[in-house]
Amino acid sequence: MTKKVMVTGATGFTGGYLAEELVNRGYHVVALALPDQNVERLKKLGIEVVTGNLTKKDSLIPAVTGVDTVYHIAAVYREQNVPKQYFFDVNVGGSRNLLEAALEAGVRRYVHCSTVGVQGEIKNPPAKETDPYGPGDVYQQSKVEGEKLALEFFKNNDIEGVVFRPVGIYGPGDMRFLKIFKFVNSGTFRMIGNGEVLYHLTFVKDLVNGIILCGEKKEAVGEIFTLGGNEYVTLKEYVKLLAEVLGVKEPKKHVPLWPVMIAAVIFETICYPLRIQPPIYRRRLDFFTKDRAFDISKAKKLLGYQPSVDLKTGLKLTADWYRENNLL
Repeated sequence: MTKKVMVTGATGFTGGYLAEELVNRGYHVVALALPDQNVERLKKLGIEVVTGNLTKKDSLIPAVTGVDTVYHIAAVYREQNVPKQYFFDVNVGGSRNLLEAALEAGVRRYVHCSTVGVQGEIKNPPAKETDPYGPGDVYQQSKVEGEKLALEFFKNNDIEGVVFRPVGIYGPGDMRFLKIFKFVNSGTFRMIGNGEVLYHLTFVKDLVNGIILCGEKKEAVGEIFTLGGNEYVTLKEYVKLLAEVLGVKEPKKHVPLWPVMIAAVIFETICYPLRIQPPIYRRRLDFFTKDRAFDISKAKKLLGYQPSVDLKTGLKLTADWYRENNLL
């Protein structure tokens, strides 16, 4: 009998790749979608679409009925211009609703998507799963609370629970990293600071393979896994690789950090009270100032997780997709 699984966030980037791969592996896939989301691609893949809202528990019951495994990917991200409370309504309250609905429906396994952002700035890279929480903004704080909620729920209830933390997800179809590709491609990129901070990414198809291992392997139950690529590099090395795959000259110009940081504070002070997005803000500068490197050995050892796409190949595939879609 074909196993029935449910995916939240299937209209998004990671959830879309996950849902498609589950179909390819012979699962009957149910996707939870909001009423206004475009689900035509999912339907063409043969995915059963159920309309619901994480903040309304009753709407989740049809989506989890008869389901063996839930993959909870959906979340409110920091890029979305929403009130702070909404992060907690969805990333914590929505997770609680789905956990309760899944338990009541007799779901066997529940895979919860967290983020490496729950650990905030990495003091001693590469970070392990056991390193402390250290959220740096409202999004990360809501994901910490959502992760803690899930772990406590798994401990106290008869359901096989797994938490995974993805590291910076990229690949064809991603739009978050398009901006830096554009800057490097056009020759307008400027390194802020010395570029020596560490940077870590995960090709989306490798991540999806890891997520499915979390749903299938008995060794996954009760654990937290960091899922990332095999390699991390300095920001300077990352930008050099980008230039290589784009076929452009490597950017060499640097801008001192401190004047930009002062400008960010000034812009925040002026713009935030007026509810205007500042052109530059301190959170954006984290890209240039904070190490992002993670230890994925636990996932390799317990799950057999093995990323197969190296960083340069993944960046090339992504750049090609941007060009094919006239985005560069």
